[in-house]
Amino acid sequence: MKPASDTIVEALNGLAPRIALVLGSGLGGLVDAVEDPVRIPYGELDGFPPSGVSGHAGEVVAGRIGGKPVLLLSGRVHYYEKGNAAAMRPVLEVLKGIGIETLILTNAAGSLREDLEPGSVMLIEDHINFSGTNPLIGEERDARFVGMTSAYNAALRTAIEVAAAKEEIGIDKGVYMWFSGPSFETPAEIRMARTMGADAVGMSTVPEVIIGRFLGLRCAACSVITNYGAGMTGGELSHTETKDMAPVGGKKLQAILTRAIGDMA
Repeated sequence: MKPASDTIVEALNGLAPRIALVLGSGLGGLVDAVEDPVRIPYGELDGFPPSGVSGHAGEVVAGRIGGKPVLLLSGRVHYYEKGNAAAMRPVLEVLKGIGIETLILTNAAGSLREDLEPGSVMLIEDHINFSGTNPLIGEERDARFVGMTSAYNAALRTAIEVAAAKEEIGIDKGVYMWFSGPSFETPAEIRMARTMGADAVGMSTVPEVIIGRFLGLRCAACSVITNYGAGMTGGELSHTETKDMAPVGGKKLQAILTRAIGDMA
């Protein structure tokens, strides 16, 4: 099998995206915003691990959003699938190698605030890594000591906020806490997360941001809120609920990101 970068560049046929998006659970609808899409299944790309999670298509989709060349990863691999926090590193290294400079990540997340309702969108300002692991463990170079003070690029965050205002869509801001999964959090863990300053919880995104910063990519991320955290409503959580609710906020996020990407220099 030829290198993934060669396969992608050939398929792009001259298109040179500098922006890549990673789509989370139930957010594959963002693919619908891509004009003249080119699709490449992960299985045809050397080193691209297929996702084993329903709601993740597992393909690269390239084209234009808002008139700008983009590349989408429709689906990601999670730490909890194989116990490898660096599972997405080969993928992100390929993106870096073909010229990607900006990485925008999306995820489905649980809310820790009463005013952050299911169906809403949260712009991630910062994160808390509560997984107990890091995707750079084992990296031997000093580059592993990645500064995370500005992990979520301020200019990108502003662009997304401005786009939301132009689209007249409300967008919240907050801190995302990464739990390893795959089991959902307990009510006690949710109370702890709230005490520690988190606004939403989820099982992805943080390792990709760490890898992205390691590779020198500008990063931004948004959560679509699909449920309240355990113990906040009395009901049990499920992945079905995540998949059912993600498209609700996903439509809002699609409009915001389409505008933001189109306005980017």
